[in-house]
Amino acid sequence: MNLKKVNSVYFIGIGGIGMSALAHYFLADGKQVGGYDKTSSLITKSLEESGAIMHYDDELTSIPEQFKYRETLIVFTPAIPESHKGLTYFRDNQYELYKRSEVLGMITKNTFCFAVAGTHGKTTTSSILGHLLKVCDADMTAFLGGITENYHSNLIQNGNKISVVEADEFDRSFLKLSPDVACITSMDADHLDIYGEAEALQDSFNEFANKLENRQKLFVRKGLPINGITYGINEAADYAIEDVRIEEGSYLFSIKTPKETLKDIVFHFPGEHNLLNALAAFAMAYDSGYNHQNLIKGLDSFKGVERRFTYQIKTKDFVFIDDYAHHPTEIRAIHQAVREMHPNKKVIALFQPHLFSRTQDFIEEFAASLSDFDTVRLLEIYPARELPIEGVDSNWLLGKIKNKDKKLISKQEMVAEILASKATIILTIGAGDIGLEVPKIKEKLMYEMELG
Repeated sequence: MNLKKVNSVYFIGIGGIGMSALAHYFLADGKQVGGYDKTSSLITKSLEESGAIMHYDDELTSIPEQFKYRETLIVFTPAIPESHKGLTYFRDNQYELYKRSEVLGMITKNTFCFAVAGTHGKTTTSSILGHLLKVCDADMTAFLGGITENYHSNLIQNGNKISVVEADEFDRSFLKLSPDVACITSMDADHLDIYGEAEALQDSFNEFANKLENRQKLFVRKGLPINGITYGINEAADYAIEDVRIEEGSYLFSIKTPKETLKDIVFHFPGEHNLLNALAAFAMAYDSGYNHQNLIKGLDSFKGVERRFTYQIKTKDFVFIDDYAHHPTEIRAIHQAVREMHPNKKVIALFQPHLFSRTQDFIEEFAASLSDFDTVRLLEIYPARELPIEGVDSNWLLGKIKNKDKKLISKQEMVAEILASKATIILTIGAGDIGLEVPKIKEKLMYEMELG
């Protein structure tokens, strides 16, 4: 399909973080944009304010007539069930339907494309890279899987010659891209409901890497089983962070590149995993010829991504952090960051598991990572696109956690459990609807702090 000839775009699942970035892009390009999502949200409200036509039920009569013409580009996400009435209508009437990943591939095919892959760190790394290129005034657009704190958006626009994208391994979506520069942040087993086994996932990453015309433009975290330009912290890598220290809650460090060592670099986003994400973004931009002084300024001015180790409350005596983590590796990374930034404090982790299949596949790893916290409170599993699996529930996970101070609770009990725990570091963790509870928790905790 020739996107230049498209006048209207209709999204099935427009409220998804990746879908909404495309919707904002087409709105900025002057297209007529509409779509369905099951509930209104801050994301859909932002789209409506920008001119998108929305509806929140899947009745065919709710689809605006202007999107029923054959020339309309129909975009859907695999998260939408096959039985969805709108999806069925467009398929039965022989409309051309495209997955989000296919449309992203079409948009970026004729750009110089930076693609960020990996089972963890895609959103943060691509957000940092998009910010660095914006600071360098590059002619680029970044399509992101999270809302950046710098731009309050999941789309950074400063031109169309260059693109920054997340290369998502789910559903093998990243194989639709045509990257010129790429990185792989991690290759931990995940999405085994799609791949079946970890080896198939690794094969898919290798297939993605082979899409690069020049493998010297592939950046990989040191230690991954794939050839490329390496990066790491305090190790023998092509790009290495060295001499790390913490001052007033921020990192100061040096970066050793193949050409030089750059000193006194500042980065404010907590966690060793985020230092690695920053280094990956820096290396991709530095290798592509961008001015290192501007890149250093960009690292210093990067504010973070919503729901990625986001401080909701930060005082001397009380801290509330929210994070999107939904994999054992990510939970361990949060634990490391919390202990590094807030040592010797009591920590309560409130975790909502995401997907029955992921919980089943990594039950032992989830239990081990959660056992590191002082106090653990579990919510029931957020199913997202899945149906229940017999025997797989949060109570099963709870039984495997070694921590004695553990309990299964409801969302309504979260604030009471936080207050009763006497913890001074509060963590809400998960990729499900626990994020919707965060503003309410923050408001109640602030009220209690004022009373106290």
